Amino acid sequence: MSPDGATPIVPQAQESGIKAALKYTGVPQSWLSKRPKLPSRNWLIFIGVTSTVTGYYLYDRRQCKAIRQAYVDKVKDLAEAPLRTHDYPRKVTVYGAKWPDDEDSDRAIKYFRKYAKPILVAAAVDYEMIVGKRYGDIASRVADEIKSRRRLEAGIDSPKQSIIIKAGDQSPEAKRQRELEGGIVLIGQPTFKEFMEGLRRGWTDGVEKVDKEDQLARELEADGKFDEVEEPISRVDTESLSDGEPLPTKSRLPPSTGLFTPPYLRPSSDTKSSSASLSSSIPESLNIPPVSIPQRPPILFVPFTNYIGFLQIPHMIWDFFNQRQKVLSGAQCAYRLIKSHTRPFEPSMDLDSGLDAERYYKSSMKKYAESVEKIRTGYYKALPDKLKTARDLARGNREPTKDEINYPPPTEVELRAERLKKELRWRSDVAGWDIIKPETPVAFDERFNGALQIFVDPPDTQTEL
Repeated sequence: MSPDGATPIVPQAQESGIKAALKYTGVPQSWLSKRPKLPSRNWLIFIGVTSTVTGYYLYDRRQCKAIRQAYVDKVKDLAEAPLRTHDYPRKVTVYGAKWPDDEDSDRAIKYFRKYAKPILVAAAVDYEMIVGKRYGDIASRVADEIKSRRRLEAGIDSPKQSIIIKAGDQSPEAKRQRELEGGIVLIGQPTFKEFMEGLRRGWTDGVEKVDKEDQLARELEADGKFDEVEEPISRVDTESLSDGEPLPTKSRLPPSTGLFTPPYLRPSSDTKSSSASLSSSIPESLNIPPVSIPQRPPILFVPFTNYIGFLQIPHMIWDFFNQRQKVLSGAQCAYRLIKSHTRPFEPSMDLDSGLDAERYYKSSMKKYAESVEKIRTGYYKALPDKLKTARDLARGNREPTKDEINYPPPTEVELRAERLKKELRWRSDVAGWDIIKPETPVAFDERFNGALQIFVDPPDTQTEL
């Protein structure tokens, strides 16, 4: 205290300009005088983990852009090269088969679009994408295309005449040369197996045309699933017949012509005779497999693994933060195709190139055939009741219920068509899975030696990460 007893006046520290300005704007004094301190332990852990994950993600995406741009710069000069008036741009065919147990059948094609397509577009390389919606679609398509070409070259079929006049050389030799200059892109191991199986079928089977739906319809017609069970007739009903004629039982009736069978499922003598004449009209020398096959367009195998299932979540997380590896792989594959550096197909090395991806198939696929058979058994178990309802309503044996009026049940014709469609799908799916399952080796024939080429890295390729 001062000598006169008054409270001493302590001079206050001079406030900085920022604090003084904030004080007069209404900011509480406690906020201005609060000293900063480090966050708590939990906050430090949260900030550290978040910043690390975010930084790694941003680094990966920045590297993806750099890698893609580096390969685009390598090939963009090819897009600027002028074409002559009647020249065609280079075109490749891209195949993508359905990955086992994946509902999205376009997964392989999406991989191509994201990682390989930008490089092809930068080099002005055209492409055609073919998607296998179900197991075995790629194999059937490739086999049918090869058989159709064999029929044309053998003179069995005549080429289709197009009303559109196209510029350039449209001779078979010129088309063949453009095809060889293009290439074939196979995305993933399932696609590779289906494509090789299609090649094997196309060059080892006969060239006769087989209508699978008609063949299956005849087989199903003979299995008796739609036959009516004869109901026993009592003695009283027999004596009530006054004319003395024998009962019209099934054994006394003439052979059935399919009264309740749709026309497209009934046996047709014309179809049988036409099929027989078609097979007999093809000389044996043209219907046997050729001794050697012509040169095929070079093949580009693009590695692709699709992670599905709870147990593969760690792989999904790793892939999410390492997209640069996929970008680099896709860019390198596209660069091989663009540079057209090839070597002969070597079975000992190339047939096992994608086997590692099969380790990631879901374990449930091991019982795929059993699961299809279970579905088939359930369908046929419910079929008699559906068939009885359809026949009772069609013959007027009873009145339809309220629900049947609002939601009419399928007729017998519709049930037959439905059964044909289901059986065709079930059998095709099982046959397609038999092609791509891990226990099945990649199809190969000795006649493929010398006819297949593989795109490889050109000498100037440099690995970038």
